[in-house]
Amino acid sequence: MMDDSDTELSPELARATWLVVPLFNEGQVIREVVTHARETFPNVVCVDDGSSDDSAAEARAAGAHVVRHPFNLGQGAALRTGLDYALRRPGAEYFVTFDSDGQHRVVDAVHMVRRLAAEPLDVVVGSRFLDGRTKPGLVKVIVLRTAVLFQNLTTGVRLTDAHNGLRALNRRAAEEIDITQNRMAHASEIITEIGRAKLRYAEEPVLIEYTDYSRSKGQSIWNSVNILSDLIFK
Repeated sequence: MMDDSDTELSPELARATWLVVPLFNEGQVIREVVTHARETFPNVVCVDDGSSDDSAAEARAAGAHVVRHPFNLGQGAALRTGLDYALRRPGAEYFVTFDSDGQHRVVDAVHMVRRLAAEPLDVVVGSRFLDGRTKPGLVKVIVLRTAVLFQNLTTGVRLTDAHNGLRALNRRAAEEIDITQNRMAHASEIITEIGRAKLRYAEEPVLIEYTDYSRSKGQSIWNSVNILSDLIFK
């Protein structure tokens, strides 16, 4: 098992990987997130989804490629824009969807990309529930467990964490997965697309770091509400 401190990638694998980061009003933290990520993954594209703050400028200052939506379309649309941008870059073979608020860890992304390169897999999905490190609140646990049960029954894709935003995809998966849901329903749509396209998939245990910053924005609660809305109304 890889050590949590092991963030080294071969130069070839690092150059072949793009981090795709949806970005909406994260000007306080995005420079630090991108700067840290680029120590391992030099290729980062941030999709500024109609931010009203200086998110785009901060991401660009940290060395990210920045694509801007003129107004807020939603995280699903930002992911699709970012994947389309990265797919056009020379030598791009692996793609990681990565949050802009500091909750995802670079070391987990490294482990996932290595698995794509070494194993017969098209997608590696992060899971908070393969070990006990992540400590979401009770409401979020109930919602996520409900979402997992629903997704497993309706898609045939067996996962333990159906709404984890940390994913690694190879080129085939990035091209095959058709994201048409602009907002939170995109997470369920990606799982459905994995099943439809018969993509080879696995899960990777990851640690989601619920920071004081993300809690101050109420993201955990709102994400739970959004997941429920996704399941009921999609």
